[in-house]
Amino acid sequence: MSDSKTTPSTGTILAAEALGTFLLVIGVIGTALFASGFGEGTDAANQGVGFLGVALAAGLAVLAGMYAFGPISGGHFNPAVTLGLAAAGRFPWSRTLGYIVAQVIGGAVATTVIVLITLYGPDSWLAAAQDAGFASNGWDDRSPAGFAIGGAIVAEVVFTALLVLVFLGVTHPTRGNPALAGVAIGLTLTLVHLATIPIDNTSVNPARSIASAIYGGPEALAQLWVFLVFPIVGALLAGLIHRALFEGRATQP
Repeated sequence: MSDSKTTPSTGTILAAEALGTFLLVIGVIGTALFASGFGEGTDAANQGVGFLGVALAAGLAVLAGMYAFGPISGGHFNPAVTLGLAAAGRFPWSRTLGYIVAQVIGGAVATTVIVLITLYGPDSWLAAAQDAGFASNGWDDRSPAGFAIGGAIVAEVVFTALLVLVFLGVTHPTRGNPALAGVAIGLTLTLVHLATIPIDNTSVNPARSIASAIYGGPEALAQLWVFLVFPIVGALLAGLIHRALFEGRATQP
């Protein structure tokens, strides 16, 4: 999404990316930790929103972020999307680092706010959330359904690629529909979460994975590399495929 009537400063653009990522991460991780009912085996576990609620939170958060901040920054909110757009020739490589730093900061601030909220909750709540991994991504005993590392790798590559392909399609400058792009991307992210939460808690976004892993303990940090490397692999593949099949030639230097 872009607005040809204004040219926001670099600082404004990066702030929009950070705020959009903050909204996405606090929505997803907040729902997973506070409302999903996963974990502890208490009565609350039977009253939470479950996988469906977390998936909807992801889609609603990116939907809101796309319309609130997308016209300023393009609404990436995800290092994989930024790199996928660059690989497709739709975003300059020279601007990717600034976007990625802003996204990582926005995500980290979001989980820090969640930690601050928990300081006013039950005494054992934060420790229990951290013991459970703080909604971080993982495999084997950190996978909700017990999937191994291979399943996580394949899921992250394939579903990140699908997300980026949809993003590239609906935001295309001539074929896309700016009015409905946020809806399409939000619904796609919901679908991705529905399919992959049981596999590895769904990353498809390195900024989201970093944000939860920094509070998830040593094992979450040890497994983080998969959720940095393979979403990026999927995004780059999607960008190259889209460029080869649908772009014809690069539109950005």
